[in-house]
Amino acid sequence: MGLKKYIGFSLLLIIAIGLYVYSVESGSYEITILDYTMQLPTVLWVIIPVTALFFFTVLHLIFYGSLNFFKTRNFVKDEESIIETVKALLLEKEDKRRFKTEGYKNLASILKQLNISIKEGTFTSSNEELNNIVASIKDIEDGKYVSEKTLKLNPDSSLAKKNLINKINEQVDYAVDILKKQDNFSEEVVKAAFYTVLENKSMTTVKKVYSSVKLTKDMALKLFLKDIDNTEFGLSKDEIQKITKTLNYTNEEYLTLAKLYKDALNPDKLLDLFETLSTDNEDAIGAYFYILLELEMIDQLKDLLSGYNDDDEHKAIRALLDLKDAGKHYSFEDITNIN
Repeated sequence: MGLKKYIGFSLLLIIAIGLYVYSVESGSYEITILDYTMQLPTVLWVIIPVTALFFFTVLHLIFYGSLNFFKTRNFVKDEESIIETVKALLLEKEDKRRFKTEGYKNLASILKQLNISIKEGTFTSSNEELNNIVASIKDIEDGKYVSEKTLKLNPDSSLAKKNLINKINEQVDYAVDILKKQDNFSEEVVKAAFYTVLENKSMTTVKKVYSSVKLTKDMALKLFLKDIDNTEFGLSKDEIQKITKTLNYTNEEYLTLAKLYKDALNPDKLLDLFETLSTDNEDAIGAYFYILLELEMIDQLKDLLSGYNDDDEHKAIRALLDLKDAGKHYSFEDITNIN
């Protein structure tokens, strides 16, 4: 029964009791306590206690009804807050919401200690905003770019980084802008922008932006591969020299570079490049010897090798020369694979 109905029926009951008592006894009754005497109609002696009981009963109902109302409201608010907490965790944002009910407080504490991931398949809930967030996160994981205004991502989160890389992959000009302002972005983002520019822009554009990028050896390799396909507008000898020197190329890496460029450059340019590299860095000597061997410049190669007294140095090159002198023809790759 609702409070209004209770009050209404209680008042009717009080009135009914009053009318019945009055009809039975319409006189008055006197009571004396110590020196104090009070005389009231009999009906009032009956109605007053009933009315007092009614009044305190209503106060009791209002008090506990209010407690129940606030408790229920706290549950409703905490239910809404826990959904907001889930949204924040999915978006990798810090959540500072306070919960008033112990159960939801414990649940929020547990959730904040877990990594929440989204399963494959359709996600549905009664909260439309949560549905949209999950759908957007799935798009990001699938390699699609989602507008930052849609999700309001935490810029430092891995999700924001993935979304930024997706944007780079979709918008080549944006990738160029990233390289121009690389100090504002993480190494992973800059690397993704560099690879996108390499794949989609001309060598002319690449040459304008690559010098401001802190290259890794893998990035340099991709750059050299791009250069090999665009030798007409490619890297200069000095640029290749600067890159390899900055990255502290090893013997093996210079040799790999020689193998990459041997069919891309004409003999004069190829020889000039690796002669310059070997003059600048002792680690490039092996690559230079390899180029001399490939160009069949045997006399010059033997003359240079004579300056190395240790037979273990450039052993593969020496072995190939010995085989050639014996009338047997093997490639450098054949010898190195055997070894």
